[in-house]
Amino acid sequence: MLCKLAWGNVRRAGRDYLVYLLTLTLAVTVFYAFNTISVQVDLAGVTAQNAGMGETLGGIISGLTVFLAVVMGFLMVYANNFIMKRRKKEFGLYQVLGMSKGQVARIMTFETLFVSMAALALGIVCGLALSQLMVFFTASLFKTQIADFHFFFSFGAFAMTVGCLAAIFLVTLVFNLHVVARAKIIDLMSAGRQNEAIKTRNPWVSAVIFLVGLAAIVVAYVRLLHDGLPYDGTPEGMQTFGITTAIVVVGTILFFYGLSGFLLKALQSARGLYWRGLNMVTLRQLSAKVNTVSLSMAVIAMILFLAITSVTTGMSLASTMNSTVERGTPVDYTRCLVYWGSDSVDEMNAAVAQEALDGEHVTRYAVADEPIDMMQASAGDTVDPDTADARPFDLASIAGASVQVDTYDSIPRGADKPVVTLWDLCRLVHMDLPAGTETSDMTTLGLAVMTESNYNEYLRFRGMETIELGENGYTITSDMGATVNDIYNKVLAEGVELTIGGRALRPVQDRVPEDASTFQNAMMGMNSGTIVLPDDLVAALDLSPYISYLMVDYADDVSVGEGDAYIGAYRTYGDVVNAAGESVAGWGVEATRTTTYQSVDSMNGLISYLAIYIGFVLVVACAAILTIQQLSGVSDASKNYRILSELGTSVGEIYHSVFVQQTIFFVFPVVVGIAHSIVALSVIIKLVALFGGMTIGGMVGITTLIFLIAYGGYFCVTYVMGRGIVRDAIRTRHAA
Repeated sequence: MLCKLAWGNVRRAGRDYLVYLLTLTLAVTVFYAFNTISVQVDLAGVTAQNAGMGETLGGIISGLTVFLAVVMGFLMVYANNFIMKRRKKEFGLYQVLGMSKGQVARIMTFETLFVSMAALALGIVCGLALSQLMVFFTASLFKTQIADFHFFFSFGAFAMTVGCLAAIFLVTLVFNLHVVARAKIIDLMSAGRQNEAIKTRNPWVSAVIFLVGLAAIVVAYVRLLHDGLPYDGTPEGMQTFGITTAIVVVGTILFFYGLSGFLLKALQSARGLYWRGLNMVTLRQLSAKVNTVSLSMAVIAMILFLAITSVTTGMSLASTMNSTVERGTPVDYTRCLVYWGSDSVDEMNAAVAQEALDGEHVTRYAVADEPIDMMQASAGDTVDPDTADARPFDLASIAGASVQVDTYDSIPRGADKPVVTLWDLCRLVHMDLPAGTETSDMTTLGLAVMTESNYNEYLRFRGMETIELGENGYTITSDMGATVNDIYNKVLAEGVELTIGGRALRPVQDRVPEDASTFQNAMMGMNSGTIVLPDDLVAALDLSPYISYLMVDYADDVSVGEGDAYIGAYRTYGDVVNAAGESVAGWGVEATRTTTYQSVDSMNGLISYLAIYIGFVLVVACAAILTIQQLSGVSDASKNYRILSELGTSVGEIYHSVFVQQTIFFVFPVVVGIAHSIVALSVIIKLVALFGGMTIGGMVGITTLIFLIAYGGYFCVTYVMGRGIVRDAIRTRHAA
């Protein structure tokens, strides 16, 4: 009997459950579709290139799903709050007719179960369709070909989705039972006559609060633009960023808390507009929920800010890597050798001193006198010398053309200051780096130094024209983004004179040769600045080796696959020692062109998935909260709309009033969120541009599409359901 009654209630109150059902269905759809990622990457051929990508991405998505399920759980509680508020009188009537609280609770349990099962069924069907389509999206992201596409169903994703839905159901059920258990019959029967206590009624006070909030937001913007992001991660930088974040959060809350009163006061001053149509009623309705709406709108604005920023930044970062990887992979294979500096040598020797005192054999460390021949130093045993196929690694056996680029530390031996730093160049041309990077290593350690002859050797290897520095010339190389290269370009274009080693030098080029500045295979720029000086000057400066780069193209009779396989199977690691047995350097990053492209594709896929997943769920959550909030407001005000209808107000004018209210509540959080995002992105773009050009044009289009589908769709549902509530209220009175 109770089950039948619950089913009838769900059918009768279907419109009340629509938002709940829609949001839960979307959650199930997205949860299932994105948790099939491990199957998608297999069908898309991604695992053939990167065997661990499916597990890695699947693990991240699973963990993120649990977090988002918690968010959706609280959202569903909020949705149920609207349903409960609409039906408290009905539940009170059940008790008046003789039902116990336990029976009412079971009815609610059945109702929630019916809706949850319907959402699960609809969501899984939609998720199945979406997951099949996402295989092609996955292949596009990872730049692979689909060899064997077939329909699939993931039991793992289904189990994860059911588990999340069950958790949401239980949280919602506990909340509903708690409401019924604590509520008194008189409270349930009089729920429709209970109004919210409004603490701030004075429009002048609201206007002041609004202006204070607006001022706090502006202060936070100025602080962020001035201080930047905590790029260096120092405690001072993190503290400053934390204060800025607190200011913008408090400012946003105050902004929305005083918004309705400010609008009311502003429009009251414009009497012609205030008394036109139902504007007075509309503004009073906007002010009626100031206490609850202000906090929720502020939270929504901040969540939308995170969604917009994460989606735009993530997708733009992926686009940046795509645009820079071609220039960043000039050869088949590269490897770095990092030399120990004097400070590092002292620290490492001090660390092993005690072991030496105990009689243990330890490796001593020393500063290299000159660069090491990397081709010769790379010869050695296999990674696993105990295998039957063990044989010495011989890079020369697969190498065709090759070149070694040797860079030197900018600090001469015995000195304590670099010969030139990026910060020095910024001051000379009156340009600034992004805020927050002033104390980073890139600005203070000094530009690496390279000899003219070595650079010309590199240029000949790349098939480019050589340069002539003469006795008093210099040039600068860098494969970073415009943020750094614009500074170098201005130094070169203006012919800035540098005094190094007592010699006045002038640039021989007017721009950074970006295509001739990449010394290793990488997804993004790695050469933050290398100054090329005459050979005799470098010798006179007495500089220590800094980093050596070995650049290799495979021999003509060695295919890319064969060369990559040989590199992957046979390599040497550890330290490089001199004739005295002292460690002078350690092997650094190595990369083939193939692995670099695969890394870019993997990062693009990972970033894109996470950005879209997080962004979409957050937008849906915000839109659902606003929808529930507005429908609750329309329901509370239905008696007022009925009175307006009795007084002769046309239905069209009432609908227009509802539309204006809902538009303001939906648009203002978006406007504030976009404003926050614009300021934050202006800082992020400059920071990311250190490593390559970053554009957000196309990404804004993707973000806009997500908003149109999710946010705009919820707005339309809200307006349609709001009209229905108003229409029912008016019809009820007319029927009576």
